[in-house]
Amino acid sequence: MNQQGLSVVRPFDPAPITTLLCDADDNLFPSEKPAFAASVEVTNRFLARFGVRAPLSAEDLRKQAVGKNFRSTAIDLAVLCEVPIEQTLVRGRPAALIASDSDAASGRALCADELEQWVRQEREQVTAHLATTLKPDPEVLAPLQALASRYALAAVSSSASKRLDACFTATGLDPLIPAVLRFSAEDSLPVPTSKPNPAVYLHTGQVMGVDAHQGLAIEDSVAGVTSAVAASYLAVGNVMFVPADERRSRTAELIDAGAVAITDSWRALADVLMLSTATGVSSRLS
Repeated sequence: MNQQGLSVVRPFDPAPITTLLCDADDNLFPSEKPAFAASVEVTNRFLARFGVRAPLSAEDLRKQAVGKNFRSTAIDLAVLCEVPIEQTLVRGRPAALIASDSDAASGRALCADELEQWVRQEREQVTAHLATTLKPDPEVLAPLQALASRYALAAVSSSASKRLDACFTATGLDPLIPAVLRFSAEDSLPVPTSKPNPAVYLHTGQVMGVDAHQGLAIEDSVAGVTSAVAASYLAVGNVMFVPADERRSRTAELIDAGAVAITDSWRALADVLMLSTATGVSSRLS
């Protein structure tokens, strides 16, 4: 099915869906480009601290980190650059160089306490920048308002809660998805766990009482779709804010990650979902 901007690649029945689980960055608002412009300054200081003298550009960082939070990105970069890392930080990273006592004593190692300092620096810098950069977008607000008349809405993000608060206020989305319905892989979990790990989706479903067949995730990144699918939710890939020259490849990657459909806008998704419920009968999209 290809209907006005939405392509269904795996047939599914939208009738049981009660809740839309929405990723935030570059899904509800175009935040990733300005966020990485601010984040790269902190990231390069972080790398320089460990002797890495090949600074990243904002675009390099975007391609490395899309769908992940800074905490996860910093650890991944440290692994890539062979920085010794405290044992508690290496979970799920078999290539990590585990720090020795000597590494820790000499300050050569990335430890958990120092990582927290870098996370706070990056969060403050990016949040302040996004608060003054993002603006309300009628092409997001109007479709979401329509969807909110039929579905419960929640945000499921790898980003920190303070960053989400600033973005939702700047874009006028606060009334549609208030803070209590925003779930952060950084702040909502007992242990911060970024996508593609499904933890934040599993937590959201448990808190909201949304079973696998009742939730539909909307994600722009492979990490996000992977996270949602691993939590047994259907996922739609949204390329609305993906750069035009990357849309074809991103679409293929999102489908490979398990997306059931690809939309090029919130309006296209809203049109199809609202039409499918207007008839009052179950009908598979295919």
